Amino acid sequence: MKKFDLLIGGEWRESADRARGQIRSPFDGSAVGDIAVAGAADVELALSAAEHGAALWRRTPGHERAAILNRAAVLADERADELAAIISAENGKPLAEALGEARRSGAIIRLSAHEGTQLYGESLPLDANPGTGQDKVGFTLRQPVGIVVAITPFNYPALLVLHKVGPALASGNAVILKPASATPLTALALAQIFVDAGVPAGVLSVLTGSGGVLGDALVADPRVRKVSFTGSTGVGERISSLAGITKLSLELGASSPTLVLPGADLEQAAAAVAAGGYVNGGQVCISVQRVILHRDIEADFLAALQPKVEAIRMGDPFAAGTTLGPLISEREAERVATSITRAVSEGAQLLTGGERDGAFVSPAIVTGVDTRQAFAQEELFGPAVAVTTVADFDAAIAAANGTPYGLAAGVFGGTLAEGVRAMREIDAGSIHLGWTPLWRADLMPYGGFKASGYGKEGVRSTVAEMTEVKTVILHG
Repeated sequence: MKKFDLLIGGEWRESADRARGQIRSPFDGSAVGDIAVAGAADVELALSAAEHGAALWRRTPGHERAAILNRAAVLADERADELAAIISAENGKPLAEALGEARRSGAIIRLSAHEGTQLYGESLPLDANPGTGQDKVGFTLRQPVGIVVAITPFNYPALLVLHKVGPALASGNAVILKPASATPLTALALAQIFVDAGVPAGVLSVLTGSGGVLGDALVADPRVRKVSFTGSTGVGERISSLAGITKLSLELGASSPTLVLPGADLEQAAAAVAAGGYVNGGQVCISVQRVILHRDIEADFLAALQPKVEAIRMGDPFAAGTTLGPLISEREAERVATSITRAVSEGAQLLTGGERDGAFVSPAIVTGVDTRQAFAQEELFGPAVAVTTVADFDAAIAAANGTPYGLAAGVFGGTLAEGVRAMREIDAGSIHLGWTPLWRADLMPYGGFKASGYGKEGVRSTVAEMTEVKTVILHG
């Protein structure tokens, strides 16, 4: 079993109190890694190192930063199989899914390297202001914020690390990464790639351990000028209360809907929902949690969906043919199974699935769900889809908007006019016409409305979030 230490100031080191812990496979409980567990003293060391790193890195020309990141991208490509094995071992997702995630890593780093060199300003037409003539010139500059704290979740331990770390480094910031406690090994492997590529000491640190201990100390420190967090709405609210006058990007919870309306290709829609609702065990903020189904096509759609869901194969993430691994922990599986049971006790019907075995929950379809039920209102983060049947398009829009969240939504079918209304009236950060919410390009703006958070990710948007605009006036 490999041992992993903390990365602080360009060195791999034990934690200050030499505490260690083990990372275990959610599939069989076997130990897959031994990690250093950071504490408050390590936070201070990382912040001090980041101060020096930020001062150095902001003065490094963009083309030099890009060259280092492009070397990192090459290394990520070369180590993709190794990264995928780590992802599957600590996260439990099938190896094929993990390979897809790992093989995107190099592309995200390359895109970050490019966007980090494109920090354009703009000229200001100051003479348009009364009382100002041709004697002044104004323009804007973008500069890095300084120290960025990136706090990442377990569900995509490579992609969601790189969507924060890549743009932050590319735009000249120092980064302290706090990966999810359940899946730190992927983050540490990625950090090694950046170190091997030549990122200077202090520019990137990685602290593994308790989110409550490390996260609270990091986000409350005034030296931190930007916090980028992906996780639950509850933790996002806590970060907001602690961070003070610090730039925040919060990618929070969701209960993403997919509308299926008359005129939809039901086979296509069912196949897309069967993928979008259950990939990664449903542990995706943009997974299909809710299907809002027009009553005229209810029977035909469910007849198409059910066999596709029942064909999903649970098992060992490393076994050929497995398409659904365990949830991240048995505790999470218990929570999901309990949510399904509660929905049924409140009047919904379990069409298929929903049985728990350890950390596994068989893929479930729950029909007859009222939007007001907790099963629709709360983020499930598990392999189940809630089906709500509506009488008309207006009711579908009301159901789509009927939760506290607004991250993403999908629409199948309907008329052109209804499609236009859907893109204008559904309150979500991304609207997909002809697909489910489970689709994301690394370059597109990505972020939610309402309790789903604020700020945008997507590499170009993240670079903008991790820089500040300075206005410069030359007085003649």
